[in-house]
Amino acid sequence: MKKIKIPKNRIRKLKTFSLGKKPFELISLNSHNKKLIDLCSNDYFGLSRDKDLIKAGYEISLSEGFGAGSSRFITGSRPIHKLLEKELAEWLDQQKVFIFPSGFQANIAAIQSLANRNSIVIADKLIHNSLLVGIKATQAKLIRFAHNNLKDLEDKIIKSKPKKSSILVVVESLYSMEGSIAPLREITQICKKNSIQLLVDEAHSIGILGPEGRGLSFNYRSDITMITGTFGKAFGSGGAFIATNSEIGEYLIQTSGAFRYTTALAPSLAAGALEGLKKIVENKEWGNDLLSSAEVWKNEIIKNFSFPVKGDSHILSIVVGQEENAIYLQKYLEKNGFLAIAIRPPTVPVGQSRIRITIRRNLDFNLLKNFIKVLKDFK
Repeated sequence: MKKIKIPKNRIRKLKTFSLGKKPFELISLNSHNKKLIDLCSNDYFGLSRDKDLIKAGYEISLSEGFGAGSSRFITGSRPIHKLLEKELAEWLDQQKVFIFPSGFQANIAAIQSLANRNSIVIADKLIHNSLLVGIKATQAKLIRFAHNNLKDLEDKIIKSKPKKSSILVVVESLYSMEGSIAPLREITQICKKNSIQLLVDEAHSIGILGPEGRGLSFNYRSDITMITGTFGKAFGSGGAFIATNSEIGEYLIQTSGAFRYTTALAPSLAAGALEGLKKIVENKEWGNDLLSSAEVWKNEIIKNFSFPVKGDSHILSIVVGQEENAIYLQKYLEKNGFLAIAIRPPTVPVGQSRIRITIRRNLDFNLLKNFIKVLKDFK
């Protein structure tokens, strides 16, 4: 077989280095030939580079193969899939857990299992695109309520109830562009009072927020119909899951094309996710430590920079307004050694372009000092 040569200018090299005793991710950008400190990865605990996760993925690949090779209903199911589902169900105190190759896929499957063309879906205005795609696929009527606005949510429910359609409310526990946290206690009370199903996307909070990192839904799990989450963030692996009760779980298995007709999650990723879960269970302080660190970062940025900063968690957004301003700030940060990508429409509303940074376990306060110094010199 002829060897394919990839031009050097098409390769992005991933490396690591140390600042003191803390590891940091570096990306060698060919346009500048510089190593940048990554401030926008969702690898919140740095587990994607953890030697135990890498070892788990490597060892199971030797015995089970690198890829699953088929769907779960043909020959793609492996013992590691069942074990991961079992351990996650116990940790989350859920009756059924199903794993998927991606969070996008899991969210589509979740929506399709709870809604159809006769349904009304009432969703927060800032829900992820994957949830919107799922709603569109069901042909359900979509009604949006103002972000985290409980009165608007209840008003939309009251107006929808006389139509005698099934109603599904869809929210995220932690919104990835705002860093804002949903008032889940009040939302679950509203849904329970009105006998309405509730779907919560826990992608950015699972492993970090809630009791021992079990998500913000955990305290209200009996009143939440279904949760979704990913392994590609705090868990340091890849893939995603749906957690629900036995009745809906059985319906999902029988009807979900997104689960039935796709190649199963690679055994290596399942093994890595399971190892990531073990690490999170064993290090219950990680989540609170991360939030404490994020609070320091937020306060320092607010104190030393003129633009507003959004975020109630480990996700922070420096809102600069116009697209060109966000791009200019991104390039300025790159020039000074930091990778922080400008987020622009349609991902965020027009006039709210921003630099979104994520605080991670391996970002120490010496790095914060350097970052603040760079921001102070920005003109």
